[in-house]
Formats: sequence, structure tokens, C-alpha cells
Amino acid sequence: MSDTGTRLRPRVVPKLARPRLHKVILLNDDFTPRDFVVMVLKAEFRLGADQARRVMITAHQKGACVVSVYPRDIAETKAARATDAGRAKGHPLTFTTEPEE
Repeated sequence: MSDTGTRLRPRVVPKLARPRLHKVILLNDDFTPRDFVVMVLKAEFRLGADQARRVMITAHQKGACVVSVYPRDIAETKAARATDAGRAKGHPLTFTTEPEE
């Protein structure tokens, strides 16, 4: 009679790749009131008043400023919601995303 033993398979642990991060970028425009931009930054990105003001001033001076970095889906959602907040009040406020290097 043959011996039918069971062999143990080595345990395979799949390696999960970290999601690629994307930057949310505030684009400057000369029409949206500064206080409104600060309000949106505080509400959508949970920045403190000082940090929101610094981001707004940097975007104004340089044309754009990175607000924060998130996984792609979250970055795109936050950028869209912040842009929509400006559009709802008739402002050309624009946020965009791009992959982090």
C-alpha cells in the first residue's frame, strides 16, 4: 500500500503596492476673492488659517501651489469639490491634480 501523505504548500504573501500619490494644486486667478480661497482651503483641506493664507499667497505669487498630497481618488475628489465650491459662488477658482514624482 502506498503512503499518501500531504505536502504543505509554502505560504505565499502577496506584496501590495502602495497607491500612487497625487498632488492637489491650487491655480491662481485674479478674480476669486482671497478670503473665499482661504475659506475653501480651510473647509475642504482642513488647513489652519495661517497655512491656508500661505498657500493662497504662494499660488498668487507663483501661479500655482501644492495644497496637499493624497492617493489619486481622494486627490481628484477633493480638487473637484473645491473647484465646485468656487463655481457655485460664480468664481473661476480652480484646483487640479497631478502625479507626485
